[in-house]
Amino acid sequence: MLVLSRQKDESIMIGDDVEITIVDVRGDKVRLGITAPKEIPVHRMEVYEAIQREKAEKQPQEREKNEKSEKSEKQAQEREKNEKSEKQAEAK
Repeated sequence: MLVLSRQKDESIMIGDDVEITIVDVRGDKVRLGITAPKEIPVHRMEVYEAIQREKAEKQPQEREKNEKSEKSEKQAQEREKNEKSEKQAEAK
């Protein structure tokens, strides 16, 4: 972890696109201003963790849904294959 000292109205850059500015310091609280492109999500840690928990809860449901979809697709492909085989056998 990189630890930097900054004072009010000073900034740090992360890459070329993310700027973090010290907006205010009051006692043990520091207010930060973050400038970042819209495609880079910026969250407080507790919000980020809640999002990750929600994703983890949805993941098994999504996996099950995808597995059912894949199974249905394989069954449809197998039916098509069987129908082609039957048509070829009838043609002979």
